[in-house]
Amino acid sequence: MLVLRSLALFLLAAVFEIGGAWLVWQGVKEHRGWVWIGAGVVALGAYGFAATLQPDAEFGRVLAGYGGVFVAGSIAWGMVADGYRPDRWDVTGALICLAGMAVIMYAPRDGN
Repeated sequence: MLVLRSLALFLLAAVFEIGGAWLVWQGVKEHRGWVWIGAGVVALGAYGFAATLQPDAEFGRVLAGYGGVFVAGSIAWGMVADGYRPDRWDVTGALICLAGMAVIMYAPRDGN
């Protein structure tokens, strides 16, 4: 059950961080204005809080694990929001990152 909770929190964090960065990008690069930028900043702040809800207490482990989710999530976000078409190397890299995340976060450890 803790793994499912952790995965759900990673997904929530990804929506906040990737969505926030996308909103800032749209506000600046696509000239959509300060409302978009402000919404992005709020979402990025919410990401910081979402990350603290992970059951694992190790900051470095949680953020490193989230890195794999961020890579794969960014590609998925680009596909949905911007029509980005990843090539096989993008997909391969994202899968490697997710595998790394799984090892970092969920490998059995002494005393756990």
